[in-house]
Amino acid sequence: MNMTWLIVIVIVALIAIIYVVQYNGLIKMRTYVEESWSQIDVQLKRRNDLIPNLISTVKGYANFEQETLAKVTSLRNQMANVPAGDRQKTMAVSNELSGAMSSFFAVAENYPTLKADAQFTKLMEELANTENKIAYSRQLYNTSVANLNLKIQSFPSNIVAGIHHFKQGDYLQVPEEEKENPTVNFDEFKGFDK
Repeated sequence: MNMTWLIVIVIVALIAIIYVVQYNGLIKMRTYVEESWSQIDVQLKRRNDLIPNLISTVKGYANFEQETLAKVTSLRNQMANVPAGDRQKTMAVSNELSGAMSSFFAVAENYPTLKADAQFTKLMEELANTENKIAYSRQLYNTSVANLNLKIQSFPSNIVAGIHHFKQGDYLQVPEEEKENPTVNFDEFKGFDK
């Protein structure tokens, strides 16, 4: 009888250890997802902080296209007003802002004196670096979500995930327009004052 109890105790202890290891693994994966999102959030804030300086620098060039400035400013303000937990909306506005910034830089190419401005050049470099960090952070986030989702779907952690109501993460999607080949029309830039 003692041997039977010993076997039962060993089996129960083994199940408890497996359960705790799986639970801790799920917590770890969920924490990685949150951490990678916070990296995106930090870079988005940095970009939002740089944009007013860039706009101030460009406003000194009276002929700079006002519609482009207005669009960048509007999207920056939208970005600041997105509810904190709405990741998909945050990234949708961020994608629009990235597109507007690309247009902004394309228009700036037509202003040699602006391109020669040291402050403008420095801000452009900082924004380009920030855009790269945002792209990297998005990749890290999607990798973290993939790892969490895999853990939630795999046995035996799927049992623990179900008991504790772990939810699968949502991937950040690339907008459809970014999947298309870009078309460049140089006729759009004719007539700009330089």
